[in-house]
Amino acid sequence: MNVIDLARWQFTITTIIHFFFVPLTLGLVILVAIMETFYVRTGNVTYKRMAQFWGKLFLINFAMGVVTGIVQEFQFGMNWSTYSRFVGDIFGAPLAIEALLAFYLESTFIGIWMFGWDRLPRGLHLATIWIVAVATNLSALWILIANSFMQEPVGYILRNGRAEMTNIFALILNPNVWVQYPHVLFAGLTTGSFFVLGVSAWHLLRKTTLDRDAFRKSFRMAAVAALIATIGVALNGHIQAQHMVQTQPMKMAAAEGLFTSEDPASFSILTIGNSTGTSEVFSIRIPDLLSILAYNAPTGQVKGINALNAQYQQEYGPGNYAPPVPWIYWSFRIMIGVGILMGILALWALVGVMRKRIDEQTWFLKALIPGIVLPYVAITAGWIMTELGRQPWIVFGLLKTSAAVSPTVTAGNVLFSMLVFLILLSGLAAIDFLLIARYAMRGMPAPDAVDAPAEMTPTPAAIDAF
Repeated sequence: MNVIDLARWQFTITTIIHFFFVPLTLGLVILVAIMETFYVRTGNVTYKRMAQFWGKLFLINFAMGVVTGIVQEFQFGMNWSTYSRFVGDIFGAPLAIEALLAFYLESTFIGIWMFGWDRLPRGLHLATIWIVAVATNLSALWILIANSFMQEPVGYILRNGRAEMTNIFALILNPNVWVQYPHVLFAGLTTGSFFVLGVSAWHLLRKTTLDRDAFRKSFRMAAVAALIATIGVALNGHIQAQHMVQTQPMKMAAAEGLFTSEDPASFSILTIGNSTGTSEVFSIRIPDLLSILAYNAPTGQVKGINALNAQYQQEYGPGNYAPPVPWIYWSFRIMIGVGILMGILALWALVGVMRKRIDEQTWFLKALIPGIVLPYVAITAGWIMTELGRQPWIVFGLLKTSAAVSPTVTAGNVLFSMLVFLILLSGLAAIDFLLIARYAMRGMPAPDAVDAPAEMTPTPAAIDAF
């Protein structure tokens, strides 16, 4: 493998591991804030216990997300310095705003929330967790503003071989941001909801648990959130796909394995063939459906890979502008398939809650425990499709990935750092899993501990245990 391949693999591995922590942070903090809101409004101490229990799991996950996220930024200088020089004037601004505005805000108020129980008035303490929730999701917004420039460059001018920002508002209002950001938010809420459902299901299966009421309430809340989130992901995904047809038609063509332009275009349920489209062994397609999805009409041309490749060769010069089709095709189907499965599970969970029969459905509760991983599978597949589907561009239409790598770095350098990061991040991920599993299985804090004034005092023993 050459330097470019190794650098891409390193970024892929570190990003996927880092992103294991991000969606749970985005979604779980919202659920914790809702739980504490119920506590403040009703005075029911059960909701306080819930907020503290799920809040502790959120804090563990958040800490690991911060640590693994730092590794991401190292690579811009290590392996992708040409990219950093080319787009740094634009890419650096939202990243700096994210750190100075969103991250510092959330990290400050996390500390106040953690140690402010029974020291702050209830309403003020509630405000701190909502500030954390808003700041956490604003952090994701600024990251996506930076990423969206790579997908759909706007608000820039090319000068002296660099892209320089001319309009920050164009960057913020980039159409790609506002179809991508809701998708990420709903995906995060889906992840948080399925995490709460799975852990709650584990405790409800233990007939001897003393916290059945608290976990029933957690389950009920997560079931509602999961159904809303999965529907939101699907609806916004449809909008995102329509935008993709207009701005990155090659990505949509690869996702459908569509080599020849069609009008009306059929949707591929399953296609088995080679990656060049010259032979097709087996195919199941729904007539006209791709046109309906792309244009909300039974007619409308969806361009194929061959036509788009010829078009791009005229615009950008000789070369192959098609991404690796099998990766895009199958990641798209994994994302959709797992998303549908999560929607079915969320609906079943809510129906069981409404009928007050969820405790009787042992098989379903058992299924929800491994179901915790489903959002991670869908999110990883979606990320692979989004980023790999942009290839061969690192900044669409402006800079190719092959031209973005650091000029002096060697394959040995990248291989060494990749192995170090892989060992380090895998170890952190394992620690995170063990800590979350340990505290998740421990159950809710005892009612007398919740009511004690010094429950969150940062004693040395408590800090060491955390």
